[in-house]
Amino acid sequence: MIATTSTASATAVLVGAVFLTATVEMVEALTIVLAVGHTRGWRSALEGAGVAILVLGALVGVLGPTLVEIPLTSLRLIVGVVLLIFGLQWLRKAILRSSGYKAKRDEDAIYRETVEELILAGARPARDQVAFVVAFKGVFLEGLEIVIAVLALGTSAHRLGLAVIVALAAVVLVGVVGAMVARQLSSVPENALKMVVGIMLVSYGTFWTGEGLRVHWPGGDAMLVGLVGIFAVAATATVRVMVAGNEGIKEGQR
Repeated sequence: MIATTSTASATAVLVGAVFLTATVEMVEALTIVLAVGHTRGWRSALEGAGVAILVLGALVGVLGPTLVEIPLTSLRLIVGVVLLIFGLQWLRKAILRSSGYKAKRDEDAIYRETVEELILAGARPARDQVAFVVAFKGVFLEGLEIVIAVLALGTSAHRLGLAVIVALAAVVLVGVVGAMVARQLSSVPENALKMVVGIMLVSYGTFWTGEGLRVHWPGGDAMLVGLVGIFAVAATATVRVMVAGNEGIKEGQR
């Protein structure tokens, strides 16, 4: 019974981490594709996005089986370190934005900036290379983070198939909703999502790094939930301290 609960907890954290990572990155990629499509034409924009998706799919197909062949202990140590690096970066940015030390990401502003850059690129031909390249780059770079999360989380937990399915579900969901609401992507609480994703990635990274170093976690896989709680409390406390410090600085400048 304990083992079943432990496995279920680990699976829930895996699904949540992959889904939220894919959702955040897909929102960013979709913003770029919408800007390109509205400004330079949908044909080249969709072609660029489609080619990027095919390349990313090929990466999963090639690298996935290769990672599975690595000894489990070594794989978990490598994956743990990678997830810690990515997770700490996400968490750092989310904390800085939540505490007011860094401006929050504004998808509408990014949309406008992309549109302005594309307009400055000049007249558009029937097959627009500028639109193709911008859409390809946007989808590929944002999608690459999804691929890394899927491969890292999926292979280390020996649930690559589940991770791929969850990521695809997130991509399709954001794509459908994005197509319906068009440019109204700024309503998505992206910084909150990034905070949650950062906490989950750091938790997984800590857990798998410990596993790779042969640390015996109390409660087994259920310790993942405990780590999520610990890092969530730590992140919340850090934000509050930084907000207080930021307000103190502002008061001193008056």
